[in-house]
Amino acid sequence: MADWIILAAISLVSAGFALQWLLPRRLPRINDYGLATRSSLFDTVFLFDGDRLISHSDIALAGYEAVNNWQDLYRLLSRDFPTFPQTSETVRRKGNMIVAALDCTMDREVLCEWIDGIVRVQLRDKQSGATLVRSELTDPTRMAMDQAPYPVWLLDEFNVVRWCNSAYVSLVRKVRGKEADLTKPLFPKAQSKDHLSSKTRVSVSVKGNENKLWFDLMLVDSEEGQLNYATNVNAIVEAEAAQRKFVQTMTKTFAQLSIGLAIFDRNRQLALFNPALTDLTALSPDFLSCRPSLSSFFDRLRDQNMMPEPKNYRGWRRQMNDLLEAAQDGNYQETWSLSSGSVYSVSGRPHPDGAVAFLFEDITAEITLTRRFRSEMDLMQSILDNLTDAIAVFSNDGTLAQTNAAYQTLWGETEEAGFEPATVLDVTRKWQELCDATPVLGEIRDFVGMRDNRAQWSATMSMRDGTGLNCTVSPLQNGATIIRFTIEQTTHQTVAMDKAIA
Repeated sequence: MADWIILAAISLVSAGFALQWLLPRRLPRINDYGLATRSSLFDTVFLFDGDRLISHSDIALAGYEAVNNWQDLYRLLSRDFPTFPQTSETVRRKGNMIVAALDCTMDREVLCEWIDGIVRVQLRDKQSGATLVRSELTDPTRMAMDQAPYPVWLLDEFNVVRWCNSAYVSLVRKVRGKEADLTKPLFPKAQSKDHLSSKTRVSVSVKGNENKLWFDLMLVDSEEGQLNYATNVNAIVEAEAAQRKFVQTMTKTFAQLSIGLAIFDRNRQLALFNPALTDLTALSPDFLSCRPSLSSFFDRLRDQNMMPEPKNYRGWRRQMNDLLEAAQDGNYQETWSLSSGSVYSVSGRPHPDGAVAFLFEDITAEITLTRRFRSEMDLMQSILDNLTDAIAVFSNDGTLAQTNAAYQTLWGETEEAGFEPATVLDVTRKWQELCDATPVLGEIRDFVGMRDNRAQWSATMSMRDGTGLNCTVSPLQNGATIIRFTIEQTTHQTVAMDKAIA
């Protein structure tokens, strides 16, 4: 009977020790570790002797009832807890440790303890008040990463995500769906160290959406693996796309212009040009596409004789500096007469953000036409000046347009014209001052102002000095009028002229 009593006592003591292994440990100075009352189905305890499972608590999680050794548990936990140790030996070396979930939004963690040669693994909810060990979740750096607005994640040597923050989790679920595997990286891993510590722009496609998300990727090498930072640059990419579209639109518009256009940015490099510029300057598109500097651009123009040859290079360089300063103020305007006979009008205009635009216009035809017109006018004026009759030409608006030398001698006029053109009323008043009263001047005023039924007519006038005048009024094209004054020859003048001819 005594043997049976002793055996029963030993059994009770063994059961008590076994129960003690399965229940949470109570360490000194810690009254409650939050595990006395189980409040979650996730709360499960496993006991291992080495890698061999020796006991476990009630299991309510599907799949965990088949755990027989450490590898079975590692296989189940490695996806959500990639830093869970592969062997129990890691726990023995490090002692107590808390393994955080890869998804930092998951309210679960794994507690690993080394207790007198036995490894205790507890799957539990996050313990906000635990002070048993220093968890990664209480690390200020980890907390800062979790709260960062940009995705941050850690890749190991096998290209597996070992840790990520909440922004990365949200991004993966947005791109791949809510059930996406967080251990599979969303962005490509750097293949060489050249990409480390340098920004790389990459894009990811959203599942079920044609739009892409753009990020600037920064990779930093660390002891634990490759730390990755991603900054959302969708706004920048959209702005750059809009800018390129705008530039393309402007380029198509400028392509139709016959005026050469060259826009230099704030760094004084060619940013935009149109096809007319290559035609006018003979500069190759390859050279212009290389974005030459402002000085290189004008150096090439000088080398190809597409700008006036300077007297000396130093003075020309100083002139180019003055040209740039003038263009920045918006007051540069110059006419280039080239050795080929062409004439260019070159102007500089300031643009926003320190840019400068130069316009090159071929005005050879205009200058040639102007010169020809001036030559014809000079010829016509020379012909009129050689006439003995005084000539006055009125335009269709009644202003005096042209006279000759005989007119200026007769009426005492000079070639200098005032700021305001003289009207027929002003001119006839001056004639009236030198002539006897006559209705002819009034008739001249009426005729110059007429538009219809105009025919040539003549009349005589007498100047106050006794000189007689024959006045002939003739209509011209476009409503203009020409008036010719012929001095009447007296008998004495006629006899003297005949003698001179004889």
